[in-house]
Amino acid sequence: MLSKKLANKTIRVGLLGAGTVGSQTARLIVEQGEELAARIGANIELAGVACLHPEEVEVPWIKRELLTTDTASLCAREDVDIVVELIGGLEPAHTFVKSALSHGKSVVTANKALLAKFGPELYECAESHGVDLYFEAAVAGAIPIVRPLRESLIGDEITQIFGIVNGTTNYILDEMTVRGLDFDSALRAAQEKGYAEADPTGDVEGFDAANKAAILATLAFQMPVRIDDVSVKGISAIMAEDIAAAGAEDRVIKLLAAVERHDDGESNSDGCVSTDAGVSVSVYPALVSAEHPLASVHGSFNAVFVKAKAADDLMFYGRGAGGAPTASAVVGDVVSAARNLVSGCSGFGVPMYNKYVPASSEQTRADFVIRCNMEDTSLALCSEVMDVFADHGVVSERLASACQAKYAQTEGDSDCPQCGLGGSGSVRVLVRECSEAAVQAICEDLQKLDVVCGKPLVLRVIK
Repeated sequence: MLSKKLANKTIRVGLLGAGTVGSQTARLIVEQGEELAARIGANIELAGVACLHPEEVEVPWIKRELLTTDTASLCAREDVDIVVELIGGLEPAHTFVKSALSHGKSVVTANKALLAKFGPELYECAESHGVDLYFEAAVAGAIPIVRPLRESLIGDEITQIFGIVNGTTNYILDEMTVRGLDFDSALRAAQEKGYAEADPTGDVEGFDAANKAAILATLAFQMPVRIDDVSVKGISAIMAEDIAAAGAEDRVIKLLAAVERHDDGESNSDGCVSTDAGVSVSVYPALVSAEHPLASVHGSFNAVFVKAKAADDLMFYGRGAGGAPTASAVVGDVVSAARNLVSGCSGFGVPMYNKYVPASSEQTRADFVIRCNMEDTSLALCSEVMDVFADHGVVSERLASACQAKYAQTEGDSDCPQCGLGGSGSVRVLVRECSEAAVQAICEDLQKLDVVCGKPLVLRVIK
């Protein structure tokens, strides 16, 4: 029950978007209104719902009189305290969010593309107007990862984040691993279940995960990282043989959003990370050891693995998408913003006191597996491939192909007749503690060989 002092106070919410997440957000606010009011310390209600086609909104918890196509006016209305942006995309979402902040409204958004492109600008706008900008649902849906990075771990130093933050790609790779499907069949299965769009490019080529990587990097390292700063590789080149070979080595392939610091974390006299600092922000398919917590993330689930100097290893796991799970995170942010309004304050902003300095390709070192497709895998031609690695002076070893691994398991012999005696196939080579610069140079030289078909596939090894 609300106290008599607060019983007549009402927090009013303007909702932009009435799609899957928007309608579920409205449902939670309406159906759980009394419970939310008790948690906030004031009543809460919808002030309006903006959408392009009000006639298509047919849910019982959104009253017809609340629907409007005048989104700009809803963002500026005096009787609106919090604006929830769920229309997605860059424009007009950017214009609407900035308008709401400039009119003194706290904003809650799930728009990862917006924040990856304009986040630093919007964080500063919220700060200058003394209002909140919350975005828990922008990364990994219902999984609470933004708030821990923004508040819980603010007293620690984060060194590394690996995240499975796209359910579509994780579902595809998991189907290829568990059911033995090829990429195209796994993609069709994802589309049939509604996990993948008709045009899946944004997911399978890593762009969706890249938006989230930029947000995670900004929060983890207190620096303005934007989508253009993220190196992106997708999973469309992953073949069934890559999955099989990984399984034979007790590994799985996952698409990771990777955020890493490659220095000692020392700061200079003005409080900024020193010029020796290097931060890499990437999305890439990786070979993950079966013992790593991320290896056990199946289906469309998401997970974020965080390494911090004092807290050590942390794992956040759960539903990364879906109407109700994402709405749960959105309404959680609405409650936080409403509580601050009742208390007459705003919450913690997003500090960005460090300058973003990208790590060089020499700084980023790891183990890598490089797969070369060949029309002829006879020993003489494979030796020609291995000579390239020797010329670059890296520690390398040839690994069994998927065909060899399968033959070894059934025949007790590591020499597969098909691969050992030639014929089309692939050569897989492990390079140890190698820089990305060296890997890039090796791949360029491999492509110059007549015996190598197409571009080599590079998979980083996560131990």
